[in-house]
Amino acid sequence: MYFPMQSFLVAGISRSGIAAAEYLLENGAKEVLLYDDVSDEGVRAATERLTARGCRALSKEEAFSACTECDVLVLSPGIPVDHPLPVAFRKAGKAIIGEAELAARALRCPVIAVTGTNGKTTTVSMIEHILSQAGRHAVACGNIGRPLTSCLSELGTEGIAVAEISSFQLETLTSLRPHIAVELNITEDHLNRHYTMDNYIYLKSRLLKNCTESEYAVLNADDPTVRKFAEKTRAKAVFFSTAERKDAGRADTGHTDGGYVEDGAVWFGGERILSLSELPLAGEHNEADALAAVCVCRLMGVRAADIARALKSFRGIPHRIQTIGKVNGVTFIDDSKATNVDAAMRAVESVRGETVLLLGGKDKGYSYEPLFAALKKSDRVVHTVLYGENAFRMLDAAMRERYDRLTLCRPFDLAVRMAYLTARPGQNVLLSPAAASFDAFKSYEERGERFAALMREFAAEKNGQVAGTDVAETPSDEARGGGTTARDAEDAADAEEG
Repeated sequence: MYFPMQSFLVAGISRSGIAAAEYLLENGAKEVLLYDDVSDEGVRAATERLTARGCRALSKEEAFSACTECDVLVLSPGIPVDHPLPVAFRKAGKAIIGEAELAARALRCPVIAVTGTNGKTTTVSMIEHILSQAGRHAVACGNIGRPLTSCLSELGTEGIAVAEISSFQLETLTSLRPHIAVELNITEDHLNRHYTMDNYIYLKSRLLKNCTESEYAVLNADDPTVRKFAEKTRAKAVFFSTAERKDAGRADTGHTDGGYVEDGAVWFGGERILSLSELPLAGEHNEADALAAVCVCRLMGVRAADIARALKSFRGIPHRIQTIGKVNGVTFIDDSKATNVDAAMRAVESVRGETVLLLGGKDKGYSYEPLFAALKKSDRVVHTVLYGENAFRMLDAAMRERYDRLTLCRPFDLAVRMAYLTARPGQNVLLSPAAASFDAFKSYEERGERFAALMREFAAEKNGQVAGTDVAETPSDEARGGGTTARDAEDAADAEEG
C-alpha cells in the first residue's frame, strides 16, 4: 500500500479503529474516512477528535457508497467479515484489512504471537514480565489492550512485540510472521460469529500459515486439535504439556523437546525451571500457561534462573480469578474475563472452598449443557445464580442436565446481591460468567468493576457506612462481537480473548 495515493475507510471507532485512523493520518494517507453504526458517547467523542485531525465521518448511506471511491476498508475486530459493509467492499473488489494487518506490514522487530480460546492474556502477560525482568524491551500488545499500530515507534527494530491475537483479528490478518507462534488451546467459543468449530479452528491455525523453518510453533500437546497443527506448519514444533511424564514435551512426534511437568516441577528440554508450588497462580490451566511462557522465553534465550525468578513474582491479571475482598466472611472472586464455558469450568476447578457461582451475560452461541453437567458433579459449587440476557437459555440447559441448585435473577446487581445473601461465611462468591458482557456492560472490565463496587456497597451496609466506601475486610492486591462499534476489549473477548 502507498498511503499518500490511497483512501481508507475505518469501520468501527473504538480502540483498534482509533489506533488505525491515527496511524494512517501519521503516515500521510490520502484520505481517512470514519464510520460506526452505533453512536454512543465514546464513539462520538473519538470521531470528533479524529475529524479535528483531518478525518471525515460518514453517514450509513455514505459508508456503503464509499466502496466505489475508497481503496481499502480497515475493519475493526468487532465487525464480522460477513457484515453488509465488508460484503459490499468485497463485491467491489476492494481490499479489506484489520488494524493488526496494518501493523504487521510495518513491524521490523521480532514478534511472539499468542492465540487460543483461553489463557491468552495471562500467557502474554507472563511472557512480557519474564522478558522485561531479563532486561529485554518487550511490549504486550494486540488484543491485550494496546493496538499494534500504536506500539510500532516504541518497538522499533530492537523491541519484542508480545502480541495477543484473537480469532476476530485473524479474519483480516494475512501478513504476520511471528518468530514464535503460540497455540494454547481450542474449545467451543464465538460460534455466534464463526458459525462452526471447523471455521473457528481454521482461523486459529492461520497464525501459523506464514511461519517458515526458521520460526517456532509452541503447541499444547494436551489439546488434540492444537497438537495436529504441527502437521500443518513448516515451523519447528515445540510442545508443552502438564502431564506428569518426561517425554510430554516431545509429544511422540520426534520434534524438539519442550516444556513438561515432572516430579512436581516445570521442566524445559531436560532442564528444571522451578517447582509447581513456586508458581503464584494455582490451577492446571495456569500451569499450562506458565509452560507455554517458559518455552517461549527459553527459545528467546532467557536463562532458566531468570525465568524462575520472574515467574515467582508474577501476580496475574485483573478480572481473572482475582480475589478482590471479603465481606461478612464471604470472599469475592472476580473472574469476569471468563467469557466462555471452558474458562468458567477452569475457574471452578481452581477456586478453593465452597462457592456460589454467578453465570450469565450476552450469549455467544454455544452449548451450556457441558457446564451444568460438570457443576452437577462438583462438590465446590453449592449454588448458582443466573443473570443477564442468556439467563433463560442457561436455565434450559441446567434443566436438561437436571441441575437444580440455582436461582434466576436477570438484573446483574440483584444477582450479585442474591449470591452474597446465599453464601455463608467461609464460602466464596465467584463471578465467572461463561458469557460476554455486552448485554449490560461495555466490556468484561466494566462488569468486573461493577462487581467490586457492589462488594464495597455490601461492606458499607454491614458497617453502617455510606454505600460505595471502600471498607472490604480484605482488599485486593491490586468488544462487542458482531457489531460495528467493535468493543475490542473482549475477544469476545478474547476477549479473549477466543
